[in-house]
Amino acid sequence: MRLLVTGVNHKTAPVEVRERLAFDQNALGAALRALMKRAGVVEAVILSTCNRVEVTAAVEEDCPVDDMLEAFLAEERGFDLDRIQPHLYRHEGREAIRHIFRVAASLDSMMVGEPQILGQFKAAYAAAKAEGTVSGFLETVLTRAISVAKRVRTETEIGQSAVSVSYAAVELAREIFGTLAGKRVMIVGAGKMSELAARHLRRAGATHMLVTNRTHSRAEEMARLFEAEIVEYDRFKAALSEMDIVITSSAAPHYILRKDEMRRVIEARRNRPMFLIDIGVPRNVEPAVNELDNVFLYDIDDLAKVVDANVQARHKEAEEGEAIIAEEVERLMERLSARAVAPVIVSLQEQLEQLRCAELERVRGRLGQLTPQQEEAIEALTRGIMNKIAHGPIAELRKNAGRPNGIPVVDTIRRVFRLD
Repeated sequence: MRLLVTGVNHKTAPVEVRERLAFDQNALGAALRALMKRAGVVEAVILSTCNRVEVTAAVEEDCPVDDMLEAFLAEERGFDLDRIQPHLYRHEGREAIRHIFRVAASLDSMMVGEPQILGQFKAAYAAAKAEGTVSGFLETVLTRAISVAKRVRTETEIGQSAVSVSYAAVELAREIFGTLAGKRVMIVGAGKMSELAARHLRRAGATHMLVTNRTHSRAEEMARLFEAEIVEYDRFKAALSEMDIVITSSAAPHYILRKDEMRRVIEARRNRPMFLIDIGVPRNVEPAVNELDNVFLYDIDDLAKVVDANVQARHKEAEEGEAIIAEEVERLMERLSARAVAPVIVSLQEQLEQLRCAELERVRGRLGQLTPQQEEAIEALTRGIMNKIAHGPIAELRKNAGRPNGIPVVDTIRRVFRLD
């Protein structure tokens, strides 16, 4: 059985190509069935995310694959093969297994260590399983990839540090407050970054939210998203003293919060800590606010520095993940290779046993009447001879099964013993 992977990802193809090649979840079943109709395809799975589209197939050993998967991908998505060929990558055998393991473990992701890919990988496997397109060799590889991905997450800290500006803001808030459960949040402005930060804060336990924006309709939209209260833009400063966390993302060309205003706010709070996330460009909060006690102000540059440091930390953890991948690839290759030579070993043992029995039958008439003890002794003697003859070839088969240059050894043993 041969394992093939063909696809595009964020490193090889621009977003407009990835979008065209992507498979809608509802179309995945039909695509898998179409792929299985291709000559030589035994098992198949399709992984389609915003950053990658990959077709993986187990094909018969003597199947002439050439550009089979590439052609399938082009035809299914209505692309000219010559147009997408420069964006495609292809892996086979050991390299295909390594690639699959790295994808599942998020070592090949745009953001190394992101957790979403494993869920997407499992969904692709489940879809193929539901269509009956994985059931043997490829299923072994996919299920092992899921286990390897879990091992990488367990044995490294690859997914521990925040690597987006919005999530970094939440992690900093956690450091300040310990827990975000019950914390009150105000969103000033309705930019995409503030929406993402608010979403992360909500998931982290901040349940009471207020929204304000110059455009009332956008404030209403944000309020629906987070089940928040709306505060009129010209009155939001009066509510600041009740807030624990303030996210600003206003398009105002000047500071909307200044040091003197925030001094009065923190005094009204009786010096209870307050966290300000200024992700406006230009900045919404006067930098001097950070000089006030118990006011923690972070702008987008501060958050970017946290993200950069965390990205570097993840890449360091990724090195440990790569070592785990290398170890697991070797382990699976040994298993698969041993499984591949198992039929040869069985065939050899069966042929030697047939020879033993045939020779015994041929000479049995000349031996005369044998006692049970003599019959047992002859059986033990002849079986022992056959086992000694088989020991060398079987040992060589097992030893060479996982080696790149082991195929000629296996073929030689097949020819010497005339095994099919």
